[in-house]
Amino acid sequence: MENYFTFYLNYLKVERNLAQHSIESYQRDIRRFLRYLLAQEMEDLNKVVASTILDYLLYLTEEGLGARSQARALVSIRGFFKFLVAEDLVMRNPCATIEMPRHGRKLPDYLTLDEVERLLAQPLSLSETPTAIQLRDVAMLETLYATGVRVSELCNLRLSDLNLDVGYVVIFGKGSKERVVPLGQMAVERIQTYLENGRGAILKSNSSETLFVTNRCGPLTRQAFWKNIRNYSRAAGIQRPISPHKIRHSFATHLLERGADLRAVQSLLGHADISTTQIYTHINRARLKEVYDRCHPRA
Repeated sequence: MENYFTFYLNYLKVERNLAQHSIESYQRDIRRFLRYLLAQEMEDLNKVVASTILDYLLYLTEEGLGARSQARALVSIRGFFKFLVAEDLVMRNPCATIEMPRHGRKLPDYLTLDEVERLLAQPLSLSETPTAIQLRDVAMLETLYATGVRVSELCNLRLSDLNLDVGYVVIFGKGSKERVVPLGQMAVERIQTYLENGRGAILKSNSSETLFVTNRCGPLTRQAFWKNIRNYSRAAGIQRPISPHKIRHSFATHLLERGADLRAVQSLLGHADISTTQIYTHINRARLKEVYDRCHPRA
């Protein structure tokens, strides 16, 4: 089983070219499933049948995993067996007839415009003369809100991905899919200021292709940027938790609230399926209902 598992991970990395955090997610789900099989003394994957998978989902329930986590686990296991069948390593996919666990879709949380303004202003409010790091951080925050990129996409931006004269950035998303996203005027200005007064001071005499650098000349990690956002949000007096993905949600929601086309937002976010983007329309409908209930004389 371990050889098949390694074979599949190499396939995800080399042939499907998935992002590292996606591969790690598949790895966790499948490794947990394989440990379960070993505990059941089932070492032959050809002996895994639909009832085995159902028993495993029940086991996950008993372990406290919700329907969403179970669904993700099932997707991972189904993909694993689909690969093994295609490679003639097993005879059948035991997940083929199993339906996804039902779960309600959680509406994405997002920031108000006031919260966004306070967060974006925070790095430059800490001192009269901003440091190079503060110039980098405010440029990153402005870019994140201006483009709605994923945090990994933001951290991996290169100088060559920018066109500040025209005002756009080239994003390489999941599966190395490329998309072009406009930059707002404020983001362009913040990036220019960072490039002129901050980036060189951070790099000193070193060089790097990465846009947003650390003093080690490499990109800022997702975890470090998340920590920075948390610290800035607390300093700005924002009480609820804030993450880079919540700013991405805010980008999409604020565009749709102001009349942006759903297909355009899908393209900007890099969603392969329009149904993923449609979740943001539920937010707008919920707000419309709230406004109606508050304002209509017979509501």
